[in-house]
Amino acid sequence: MSDIDTGSYDGGGDVDYGHFETGQEHAGLDQLHQAHGSESDYGNQYGVYENDHHADTSTDFSQGHHTEFDQGPAVHYESDDYTNYSHDGSVDDHVFAAEGSEHAHQAEFGELDALQQRFDSAFAEGTELHGGEGGHLGVASS
Repeated sequence: MSDIDTGSYDGGGDVDYGHFETGQEHAGLDQLHQAHGSESDYGNQYGVYENDHHADTSTDFSQGHHTEFDQGPAVHYESDDYTNYSHDGSVDDHVFAAEGSEHAHQAEFGELDALQQRFDSAFAEGTELHGGEGGHLGVASS
């Protein structure tokens, strides 16, 4: 700002006084907003649903002796020995339905907001006083 005093006072009957003021103002606004983020996740699931084992066995055993004798017109004699053996067996293994799943996710974001504003203003104003017998006051501005 500047002040200019252009008046003078010489003690006489005429009075002249002048006051002028001029200036400029400047203002500014800067605003910046920034945001950044990210996320990620992971998951898995695995499973085996069935595992079976079976075993069966069966055994039969027989042993015998047979003797026959006749005494009649002709003598008859008979003798038998016998053995009977039977074995059955089975084994089975079974695996059923093995499965798995897996997933992953990742996301990122960024954000930037900027605001910039400038304000300029100028002014000038003045006051004049003219004296004397019929002095008057005036306002001068531009």
